[in-house]
Amino acid sequence: MGNSLKTYTLKHLVYILLVIIAVWAGLFYAILLDEVYDNVDDGLKNQKINIIREAYADTTLLNIQDFGINQFRILPTDTLLKENRFSKELIYMEYDEELEPYRVLRTGFYAPSGKPYSLEIRTSTVEEDDFKINLTVSLLALYIMILITIYVVNSFVLKRALKPLQSIVQSLQSYRFGSRNSFKESESSVTEFIILNDKLKEMIARNEELFHQQKVFIENASHELQTPLAITINKLELLLDDPSLTEKQLTEINETKKSLHRMVNLNKSLLTLSKIDNRQFEEKSIISVNKVFEEINDDFKEILEFKNLTLLYKNDGEFELNASKNLVTILLSNLFRNAVRYNKENGEILVSIDKNSFKIANQSNLPPLNPTIIFERFYKYSDDKNSTGLGLSIVESIIKTYPELDITYSYEQGMHVFAIRRK
Repeated sequence: MGNSLKTYTLKHLVYILLVIIAVWAGLFYAILLDEVYDNVDDGLKNQKINIIREAYADTTLLNIQDFGINQFRILPTDTLLKENRFSKELIYMEYDEELEPYRVLRTGFYAPSGKPYSLEIRTSTVEEDDFKINLTVSLLALYIMILITIYVVNSFVLKRALKPLQSIVQSLQSYRFGSRNSFKESESSVTEFIILNDKLKEMIARNEELFHQQKVFIENASHELQTPLAITINKLELLLDDPSLTEKQLTEINETKKSLHRMVNLNKSLLTLSKIDNRQFEEKSIISVNKVFEEINDDFKEILEFKNLTLLYKNDGEFELNASKNLVTILLSNLFRNAVRYNKENGEILVSIDKNSFKIANQSNLPPLNPTIIFERFYKYSDDKNSTGLGLSIVESIIKTYPELDITYSYEQGMHVFAIRRK
């Protein structure tokens, strides 16, 4: 299942902001540190000018060869360093009892006597490790505050702005094909939502009109086909009573009659499939699968006795569904009819029902079936000429009508097993 628009937006903003803030933090850290060192270096250069000026006025300063309170020293040298050289060094500090970062300026100058001297000035600067930690904590706090702000905006502002879209989605979810009034128009002042709503209304109106035309055509075609078939079958039955016909003619007429009966069953099956696909069985109610099967079993008792089949029925709970009773009856009838038709002589049919499943299994001389194609239309797994090849297709179409149900086929201990389960 997909994420909501709010969750999707927040998730991607989190990723994008994380990357942006990480890049921005690196640049900010580099720029800020460079600015700090630039200011420190300017201070050291200014201090250099003051020290050299004082050394010219008081030559005793030329004897300061150790860093003291003033944090500079002057050493005689043979080679004069003309330019300013800056470096970062770690120097032990007694107060903190640890090494701390210092900025050091090394340069040179000539004393009034013309002798060259080396000048070193140092000053404490920012501790980069602490600076990084403080910057990271500050940015993390900023990141969290931004996320909280985005979440609040998503929860209130976007929720209000997208309310018409949510209303449209809910209307589409409750919409039922063949029931035009089930789609409710959503009111909005946003241009995009107004256009979306209008286009959906136009599309539904066109589909409903096409659905109505298709429904009328199928019903009329089925009715018009059933009538000549019934007339033809009746005429063949009258013709079978003609004593002047030979045995060969009677056999051929009888075969023709069987083919016409098969055509009638095929027509009825196709009409049933069309009604299922077009959602023309919408009268839902809470029904008991157990009771529906027991009613079907009563209709099949004579056939079971005629074929000498044994039914073993196990009732472990009430399997209730919010569904059309007609559809459930067709569903169970097709499965039961297959279990009877393709059973072996003196075979068994096992039916077990609990509160979440219906399972029917039958013995047979047929080998295991291919579960990937048995539900395809006009697929036959035997040479039965009376089969239309649509029974299991109807079963699958009914199952698809109810998303909470699922059907599976398996071959277990010499039995073909069909199981309907609640997801």
